[in-house]
Amino acid sequence: MEELKGKRVGFAMCGSFCTFSRCFDALGKLTELGCEIIPIMSFNAYSTDTRFGSAAEHRRRLEDICRREVIHTIADAEPIGPKNMTDIMLVANCTGNTLAKLAASITDTPVTMAVKSHLRGSRPVVLNIATNDALAGAAKNIFSLMNYKNYYFVPIMQDDYRNKPFSLTGDFTRIPDALASALAGKQLQPILGLS
Repeated sequence: MEELKGKRVGFAMCGSFCTFSRCFDALGKLTELGCEIIPIMSFNAYSTDTRFGSAAEHRRRLEDICRREVIHTIADAEPIGPKNMTDIMLVANCTGNTLAKLAASITDTPVTMAVKSHLRGSRPVVLNIATNDALAGAAKNIFSLMNYKNYYFVPIMQDDYRNKPFSLTGDFTRIPDALASALAGKQLQPILGLS
């Protein structure tokens, strides 16, 4: 995919810990395609140990793949826009919490600051949703952001409609296509898929 070769991608990870392995798979694909990755983690993603692995393991894996330190403070995320560090920003596993903050322009985490700073240059932001209440409380924030300039979405699907009927997740395998479309100023379609 030539459109992504050499592109500087802000790769932001939030606290949807069950999706971390899919985030790392997507990250590997982006590096194979020749992207330069700037890793960013929310406070929770950076510091929380869970049944899906320790924070130290996740940080080490991210830094090993990207060959650079993770941005994990608001102060370190703020220069992303002014220093023109990224061509496109991907929130690789955008939680309901982060969706709400982005929809309300709240910048109190490294990820929300990275997005805000990146947007000051009118550059594209791609959200890959991962939230259990997407068809409940988070729905209004998803649809608000769909109407905001420079926001794009990885195609969304119900990940377990029987056991989690309100849950949606982005299709991690479509991340490269979603990034290429966003760089061209277009939303990748269809935006809603079947699980």
